[in-house]
Amino acid sequence: MSTITPVRPSPLAGMWYPGNPDILRRNVLRDLDAAELPELAGDVLALISPHAGHQYSGPVAGYAFAAVRGRSHDLVAVISPMHQPYLEPLLTTAHQAYATPLGDVPVDRSAVNSLDASLRDRLGYGLSQVAYDREHSLEIELPFLQCALQPGFQLLPVMLRSQDPVTAEALGRELARTLKGRNALLVASTDLSHFYDQPTARELDTAMLTCFERFDPQAVFDLEESGKGQACGHAAVAAVLWAAKELGADGVRVLRYATSGDVTGDYDSVVGYGAAVVLKSR
Repeated sequence: MSTITPVRPSPLAGMWYPGNPDILRRNVLRDLDAAELPELAGDVLALISPHAGHQYSGPVAGYAFAAVRGRSHDLVAVISPMHQPYLEPLLTTAHQAYATPLGDVPVDRSAVNSLDASLRDRLGYGLSQVAYDREHSLEIELPFLQCALQPGFQLLPVMLRSQDPVTAEALGRELARTLKGRNALLVASTDLSHFYDQPTARELDTAMLTCFERFDPQAVFDLEESGKGQACGHAAVAAVLWAAKELGADGVRVLRYATSGDVTGDYDSVVGYGAAVVLKSR
């Protein structure tokens, strides 16, 4: 019988981002420092951030995480798509912590169990635990959290294989119940359109980012289904929007948009990246 290690080893370090902790920290801090944020009219309850390799999407992600730089949170819920071929609709880690070169990020097992139980009551199924997964879209956000936030936060990781609004809405509403009264931050992980030329990508991505700013989770699904906007993590974003609404948020502000072509110079086939914050009026 195999034994699951307490800490999930990183399958990304040295590939999707630097494996050397000094280089990784320097690069993330560079992206945070470069972010030029507008004045934000409200408290940031949630972030929307891309999840490509740091060299491609890091400058955009820096805008999202700069909006919470220096803050202290007890709990961070990172909601991402699951790109790997699991059968279960909702997944979480079986490990007790995630490893990155910057240290281990502990999982709040109590919060995971609470969310799992409430989802089972609502949907008839909950969070399936997976070990040694190779999903990038959740882990890629962790070095930014480690550099932007004060130390001491724990993680509530959820990965959606399901892309339907019923599951996403249930997750969002039960997330809100789990996080209510906690000093918590929500993070939705998503890229935008994939492998179109730059003008087409910009049209699709502008439509999706505008939809985010409408703060209408169901509209995110409607736009994706229409083919007029794309986001691989649209269900994760919608779930976070539903959760943030329940927690009192009332607006979304897009902070940055770019494509992989802005890094590589190849504008014939690009991936879109956007950063946004979900705000609660003061």
